[in-house]
Amino acid sequence: MCGIAGAYQQVDGEQAARHMSAVLAHRGPDEDGLYSFCDDRVNVHLAHRRLSIIDLATGQQPLVKQGLALSYNGELYNYRELQADLVSLGSRFQTSSDTEVVLEAWRQWGPGCLRKFRGMFAFAIFDERTGSLFLARDHLGIKPVHYLCRKDGVVFASELKALVATYGNELEIEPSALIASILYYWVPDQRCSLSGVEKLQPGTWAEFRPDGSHRVKRYFDISEAAAAAAAGPPVDLAEVIEASVTAHLIADVPVSSFLSGGLDSGIVTVLAKRANPDVDAYTITFRPEDQRLEAMPDDAVYARKIARRYNINLHEIQIAPDVVGLLPRLVDILDEPIGDPAAINTLLMCEAARDAGVKVILSGMGADELFGGYRKHVACVMAERYRHLPGAAKRATSLVVGSLPVTAGGRGLRYPRWAKRFLTFAELPEEAAFRRSYSLYDPSELALLLSPELQPDVTNILEEHHDVYSDNYLSDHVNRMCLADTRMFLPGLNLTYTDRASMAASTEVRVPFVDPVVFRAAFSLSGDQKVRHRTGKVALKQAARAWLPEEIINRPKASFSAPIRAWVQRDLRELIDDVLLKGELVGTGFIQSDALNSLVMEDRAGREDRSKQIWQLLTLELWYRQACRAGVGV
Repeated sequence: MCGIAGAYQQVDGEQAARHMSAVLAHRGPDEDGLYSFCDDRVNVHLAHRRLSIIDLATGQQPLVKQGLALSYNGELYNYRELQADLVSLGSRFQTSSDTEVVLEAWRQWGPGCLRKFRGMFAFAIFDERTGSLFLARDHLGIKPVHYLCRKDGVVFASELKALVATYGNELEIEPSALIASILYYWVPDQRCSLSGVEKLQPGTWAEFRPDGSHRVKRYFDISEAAAAAAAGPPVDLAEVIEASVTAHLIADVPVSSFLSGGLDSGIVTVLAKRANPDVDAYTITFRPEDQRLEAMPDDAVYARKIARRYNINLHEIQIAPDVVGLLPRLVDILDEPIGDPAAINTLLMCEAARDAGVKVILSGMGADELFGGYRKHVACVMAERYRHLPGAAKRATSLVVGSLPVTAGGRGLRYPRWAKRFLTFAELPEEAAFRRSYSLYDPSELALLLSPELQPDVTNILEEHHDVYSDNYLSDHVNRMCLADTRMFLPGLNLTYTDRASMAASTEVRVPFVDPVVFRAAFSLSGDQKVRHRTGKVALKQAARAWLPEEIINRPKASFSAPIRAWVQRDLRELIDDVLLKGELVGTGFIQSDALNSLVMEDRAGREDRSKQIWQLLTLELWYRQACRAGVGV
């Protein structure tokens, strides 16, 4: 896995490319390279930072060959099959790397090659003959590329911070993206926190031409692919998942796995161990006092059981960080305002793995989105039934739940928290209920928190969610939710923080569930094969019986999170008072002081659980300050 950057049709292009490459050094500490090409039509500079995984000896980049130059970030898991096809068509190879396969596939098939790829990737390819620069991104958005159209050309980089470090004084903060981050606790992939910067969307490619024109084209339409899978025959899920995990083990360096003790990471770890006996695993634990306040299950107990049963060498990492000192660094790593503390877990596990010499780690991420594994999926199905209850029963339920505390005796109370959350969306229509099931505020709460001048932006963000949710051809509720999550939640939050946190530790995280073949298999299933009664991931659990014991398959759902309530109430209390409540977002009027103070006081009194909102707002305040210090305008 690597970092890419470049400048096309820029007077200062070489200097800019070198500067962006230096900012991205953590993504590829093994090697760096620069390709430059200038004639009377074009001025292009492609930079590359390499984390060597495949073909350690001859996989240097940018790769230049017979008029094409490639700077590539990713892994192509079917590159050997594609290489054989290309050889039969007359291609000749000088290396054994997947990088050269990407280049030769582009030469042979042009952008049509992207539909043949199975992997995670973001790359830039320059054609010396036509003078065009192309950018491309994988089907489901695992790997990032940001670009800024500037003058008659474009500059691009794997991470936003590279563009900010080079062109920060030309950029401005985008208020609507900040509002979206407050609502969701992450920035949707369709938006960027800096005006003018675009994220190349999953399943798309872009061409930039010497005459200053450009176009963006889609090669993978996720809605059409889901509909086609739903209309086709059901797929053997166990066979597809096992093949995907095996494919994701391709590497010339050792491979490890995350093992939380849950279903998804258990499947990936056990299948990886079957295919490669040398695979080991990493898990996390927390301080007992943090677990009590968070009301968290002890996942490590289950991770140990899996490790013992399958003879897996398990490394345990206790998460008890100096969160006050770590938080500003984490905000910088994440690039955009992302209020999910799970990024800390990923960062610390990847750092521990890297210290042990590990570069590649497998993750079970993506299974929840594809197979209906989140509590919100079950809750929204239950809400459909709740809406048909008599009014008197619903009023009585609301009164009882509203009076319940969320903490008692220093211990968090999960069921009151879940019940309160459920009632915030139980009577809403389908799309609005789904949005409210995972967002941090309803529209009226968000309006009270923000400056009244920002209300049109709130309306636009809500309409955007409606449009994305409705853009499908699926006939059942559960699959509509799964598709919306795969389009928004997965690339906007989970894949983003995983990429940034892992690459900050110079490690590569692979996600076998986030795969176009697995995607099609998932949407060949009906909704009731995913969520049935109060159980999620029904079909995945059935497939897992070939690999895991019932104790793991049927254990209660546990999120990959952190003791955020303990941190907000204890470790971060002073920072909240000094940095958030007296912060620049309050000072500018972007956030309303009275509403913010009320939110914090409710949480401290134990009447409501506002810890996620407080954590998100604190990370947003720190991000805002960092952006301003970097010269970004407001």
